[in-house]
This record gives sequence, C-alpha cells and structure tokens, in this order.
Amino acid sequence: MTTQDDTILLFRNTMRITDGHLDRFRDAITQAVDFTHEHGSQLMVQTFVDTEHMLAHSFQLYQDSDAVRAHWKLADPYIQEVMRHCAVVRFEVFGEPDADVADGVRAALGDQTSITFSPRVAGFLRLSAAPPA
Repeated sequence: MTTQDDTILLFRNTMRITDGHLDRFRDAITQAVDFTHEHGSQLMVQTFVDTEHMLAHSFQLYQDSDAVRAHWKLADPYIQEVMRHCAVVRFEVFGEPDADVADGVRAALGDQTSITFSPRVAGFLRLSAAPPA
C-alpha cells in the first residue's frame, strides 16, 4: 500500500556562490522564495548560507513528482536569476521521484554536479512542534 509519505520528496541543493555575488545571490534567492511561497507547489523551502565557505544549502519538500514538475514550469525565470550568481556543486534527492523527474534532475544538472538519490525507508511529517499526546 502506498501512503502519502511514500511519495514525499526532499531535495537538498548545495550551491557555490560566485565570488563577489553574495548580495545579489541573497536578493535572487529571497525573490525566488517569496514567489514560491505565494505560487509554488512546495510544502517547505528553506535556504541557508555559509558565508565562510561561500556555500548555500537549499531544502525543498514536495508532496510528489507532480509537484516537482509544477515547480519547474512555474519558477524557471527565478531559478535562472539565482543561477547567475552560483553553481550547483551537489544535489541530493531523498525519496523516489518518478523516472521523468529523475531524468529531469540529471538533465538539468549535467555531469558537472554530484547527484545522489536515496530511497525513503521510514519517517513522518509533523506540522506542529508538540508531539502527539
């Protein structure tokens, strides 16, 4: 039996920020996240910046592969603007996307990026801070 949790996908994107582009990168990420918050299909987006190493880490949680495809169609201009200020160095997919999304990730990132796919074993999603009583 497939449950809702079985289709969840978590992406972790590690980007090297181009020297001299930190402020422009932050602006582009902020605009992209703001747009995604209003219109996107993600359940969660969080981006963190390690200024010492000029790396950014973006986490995106999707309900399923259809939500990933919807994001790609909607957010391309914002993704392009972010990519003007960084390069993806590692992309991790947690969960099992369908073949179309897996191929799309590989095609978009090419051979220059480390890409890994890790199937889900177990887990849960809690939307409140307090554990159940």
